[in-house]
Amino acid sequence: MPWKVGVLGAGPGVAALHLPVLGRLAELFRVVHIADGGSGRAGGLAARLDARWSVGETDLLADPAVQVVAICSPPAEHARQILAAVAAGKPAIFCEKPLATSREEADEVISACRVAGTVLLVGTNHLFDAAWGRAKHHLVALAGRVQAISVTLALPPNDRYHRLVAEGGPFQAARRGRPDLGTPAVAAGVLRQLLTGLAIHDLPALRDIAPGVDEVVYARVAPPMGYLVGYRAGGILVQLALTMLPEGPDALWRMSIATSHDRIEVNFPPAFVHAGSAVTRVRSMDGQWTEYRRDPEDGYVAQWRLLASLLEGGAPVEYDELLADSHFAIDLADAAAAKVLEGVSP
Repeated sequence: MPWKVGVLGAGPGVAALHLPVLGRLAELFRVVHIADGGSGRAGGLAARLDARWSVGETDLLADPAVQVVAICSPPAEHARQILAAVAAGKPAIFCEKPLATSREEADEVISACRVAGTVLLVGTNHLFDAAWGRAKHHLVALAGRVQAISVTLALPPNDRYHRLVAEGGPFQAARRGRPDLGTPAVAAGVLRQLLTGLAIHDLPALRDIAPGVDEVVYARVAPPMGYLVGYRAGGILVQLALTMLPEGPDALWRMSIATSHDRIEVNFPPAFVHAGSAVTRVRSMDGQWTEYRRDPEDGYVAQWRLLASLLEGGAPVEYDELLADSHFAIDLADAAAAKVLEGVSP
């Protein structure tokens, strides 16, 4: 029997990503309830699936049919809704990234899930992409020392991304309602939101090979909506770059890893696109490129398959890793925001 899922949230990520993926995994999951925050979108999505729908979280969490709660709401709601799902006795929670927006929230959430024995998975889909697994295997097999990492994003404008900067504080608006990035406090807040909302896709993978943040060397917001952050992790230099332009380039989501032996590139598909796994290719010291095959399943499918395995007892819930990933992302975002404010008088 498939596990019955209740979805908190009815935005683009639910409509374009999670519902289609769960539809492909009908032998493992069935959506039985969708709730929105008052937008009215849940009704239309639920009607296609012959599922119930409601407004707010109360009815969904009280629904005895719901076994798995999928939290796909704005990031500021994640920790509170996880705690509510645990209190409601739900056996499993899938939470979209980020897990929490502060260290204190992350600690409370993980502690509650651990004590209750609640299965918890965070939807960091790039971490579960088969191509990333092959890249890690390559790094281990050749034992090359990682010297530098860059994660480069070029994304078309998207209301979902722009809404990220409005969460977490009342930012001063400039022309056309955009945040006033000329104000350091606003720029720091926007940068923190972009790192915890977009860069978070890759931060758990980065932590695998470059744990810790020893020093943020530079950090700034790149208008109209982007960032450039560089930091040191031990002897490894890491750069994170994002650009979103109205007439910008085709979507690009690339992680590049330079080692003492070679260069590895992992090119992820654009968000909301089901095109199989990322593509991994390696440039050896003689300049030759080797491209690895693309897996037919992407990280979105892989993460839900893993959740099914966790529910069936086929794999342990890695509470400590989930907490460490969350702390890493929050610490980096806080350090980058502090760098923006460096030298600014209070």
